[in-house]
Amino acid sequence: MAPIRIAFVSVVPSPYQRVLFRALAKRPEISLEVFYLEAAAPDSPWPEKPLEAHEHILPGFWIPAGNVRLHVNWRLPDFAQYDIVVMNTLISFTAQWLMRFRLKNKPWFFWGERLRPRQPGWRQAVRDFINAPLQRATGIAAIGSGAETDYAERFPGTPRFSIPYYCDLQPFFDEARPPRNPGGTVFLFCGQMIERKGVDLLIAAFAQIAAADANAKLLLVGREADLPRFLNEAPPEVRAHITYAGFQPPEALPRYFAQADVFVLPSRYEGWGVVVNQALGAGLPVICSDAVGAGFDLVEEGVNGLKFENGNADALANKMRRFVTEPGLSAKLGDASKVKSRNWLPETGAEKWIKLFQKTQIH
Repeated sequence: MAPIRIAFVSVVPSPYQRVLFRALAKRPEISLEVFYLEAAAPDSPWPEKPLEAHEHILPGFWIPAGNVRLHVNWRLPDFAQYDIVVMNTLISFTAQWLMRFRLKNKPWFFWGERLRPRQPGWRQAVRDFINAPLQRATGIAAIGSGAETDYAERFPGTPRFSIPYYCDLQPFFDEARPPRNPGGTVFLFCGQMIERKGVDLLIAAFAQIAAADANAKLLLVGREADLPRFLNEAPPEVRAHITYAGFQPPEALPRYFAQADVFVLPSRYEGWGVVVNQALGAGLPVICSDAVGAGFDLVEEGVNGLKFENGNADALANKMRRFVTEPGLSAKLGDASKVKSRNWLPETGAEKWIKLFQKTQIH
C-alpha cells in the first residue's frame, strides 16, 4: 500500500514540534512534508537549526498586529498532491486563505491548543471570524483533553480528537541530580517572566513560604521580560531566596530541572505548557493552576502534583507549603511523574497521528 501523503503547515520550526515531525517522518505508513511560514520569529528563544529533508520555509513576510504577526506567504505547495493537510496556524493571512479557499475539497485538520476564554466586545468578534473555518474542517486535533472539551463546546459539528504535545524527554531522563540540601526545598519556574505566566503570583506566594522557611529557594529560568518589576514588589529578604538564571537554550534545561525539588507553573492562561512534560521527565512533582492545558492530562491531583485556583496567590502558597512541611512528598510525587513520563515520548504522539490519518483514509 502506498504511504499516505501528509502536509503540515506550521508557523516556525519549534524544537518541541520538530521532534514529533522527526518521529512521523520515520514511519513508513506516511510520506511527510512540513511547511513553515517563517524561519524564526524576531523574538524567538530558539536558535536556528538546520532543517530536515521533510521541512521547508515558505517565502513571505509578516505584518505586526498588536502582539501577533500576520503572515503573507507565496509559492504555496500544490496541496492537491497530498491526501491530508494539517494546519497548525489560524492567525495569518496565509492560514485563512488556505482554510477558506484552497482546502475546500481536501481532508484537513486543525491542530491547536485551547482557545482563549470568550470575552465580550469587538476582540471576540475578530476571534470568531478567525476561528470560523474550523466549522468546515475534517476534524480538530486538540492539544490535550482540556482543549478537546473546549472545541467540543465551540464547534459541536466538527469531529474532535486529543493529540497533545509529546516531547523528547531523554535528556531529562539522563541528567544526574546533584546532592540535595536536606533542609531546603527548591521551587522551579521555567518560562517567560510575564503576568500571563503568573510569575507575579509565584513571587507573592513564595514570599509567604520564605517568611516561614529560611532554607526555601525559588529558581527562575527564562526570558526576563517583566521580572525586574515583579522583584521590586518583593521585600529584600525574599529576593535573597530567589535566583534568576536567565534564558537557557533547550539543551541546557535538564541541568536546571535537576536542581529543583518541585516545578511550578502558575499561568493565568496556558494553552498547553511543554515545560510540564519536561518536569515529568525530570522526575519532579508539578504545581500548576487550573488554567494550564497540560495540567488536564499530565498532572493528577495528589498523585504526581497539585493544582490551585487560577489567580489565587494564597492558594498557590498553600500548595507550595505542603512540600516544605511534608517530608518525602516531593520524592513520592516526583517518582510518579517519572513513571507517567514514559508514556509521553514523540513516538507515542506519532502513533496517535498515524491512527488518525489511517482512519481518515478509510472514511
